[in-house]
Amino acid sequence: MAEQIPLRAEPGRPTGSRHARRIRAAGGVPGIVYGKDRAPLPVVVDHHDLMVIINHHGSNALISLETGSDSILTLPKAVERHPYRNQIRHVDFIGVNLKVKVQTQVPLVVVGDPAGVKEGGILSQAAHHLTIEALPMDIPAHIEIDVSALEIGDNVRVEDVVADKAFEVLDDPETVIASVVTPVVEAEPAPEPEEGEELEGEEGEAAEGADAEDEASEESADE
Repeated sequence: MAEQIPLRAEPGRPTGSRHARRIRAAGGVPGIVYGKDRAPLPVVVDHHDLMVIINHHGSNALISLETGSDSILTLPKAVERHPYRNQIRHVDFIGVNLKVKVQTQVPLVVVGDPAGVKEGGILSQAAHHLTIEALPMDIPAHIEIDVSALEIGDNVRVEDVVADKAFEVLDDPETVIASVVTPVVEAEPAPEPEEGEELEGEEGEAAEGADAEDEASEESADE
């Protein structure tokens, strides 16, 4: 069962790109809290504290935003990261109700050493997330997929995942999650003929025909 993680939030921040840059420069992250029963609420949260929560509890961390006068239970549904810096630039929080199920994506973690890999195969993971529906407190941090029994040519599909009774998997049951495949061996290119080596095929035949014509011409000239 997920835990509720407190995070201090300052409500009523000014919006706009100029203000957002100032907030980031001061060590904060601009965000917005969305919910069915409330108007969108601009907030500021501490960058370090948010990074610690996301890194340790994942993207489905159940965060209780503490605004001083209010406590809002949320999920960080959209986390915008800097393209190359270790920085969160913006976050959208979605207000949740502990008694109402939500849909979200949960990371897949492959565990085990496939038997087919030991025989020379290659493990290929095609899906990295599953979409589930669950109560907020029942959302797992990740879902483990055991691939240790896979032989070459075997695969694991969504329908093979043993879902916990606390959540429902919404993806197509036929979707392949991981498989063990035979490595593809590329054919080596044919070596190019060395200089002076006799040509074969059409080019060789053409060259021989030319030589024969030259010899016939020389004989006619001698006559």
